[in-house]
Amino acid sequence: MSIFIIGIGALLLLGSIAALLTLLTKKKEGEPDVVMPTSGDCSSCDGLDDSCEQVCMMEAATKAIEYYDDEELDRFRGRPSDQYTAEEAEEFATVLYTMQPQEAKGWNRSLILREINVPDQIKDELITMIEG
Repeated sequence: MSIFIIGIGALLLLGSIAALLTLLTKKKEGEPDVVMPTSGDCSSCDGLDDSCEQVCMMEAATKAIEYYDDEELDRFRGRPSDQYTAEEAEEFATVLYTMQPQEAKGWNRSLILREINVPDQIKDELITMIEG
């Protein structure tokens, strides 16, 4: 019986300590959340580390979608990559060839987030530009 009482007392004591620590470390009302930056940025992903690409894609999904003066491509949302005409693929190529090479990776992410598949006709050029 005394072990039972000691056990209950120990649990109450631990619960009280935990509650006290929670109150002492509780964040003040109105104080903004602190976001800790990651160790690297997405521009350093080289395509060899899948986890880097995944983290960057998840990070990009939480931010507003960046457009590259290509809002007209939104009409292709959901279309399979093998069902573009030559004229439609040329619209993608025009956007691709008017951007800086370092923007190609970001443009590809933008298209992915907007659920736009890159036409098969220009995938090789896009990959070449991304890889440098």
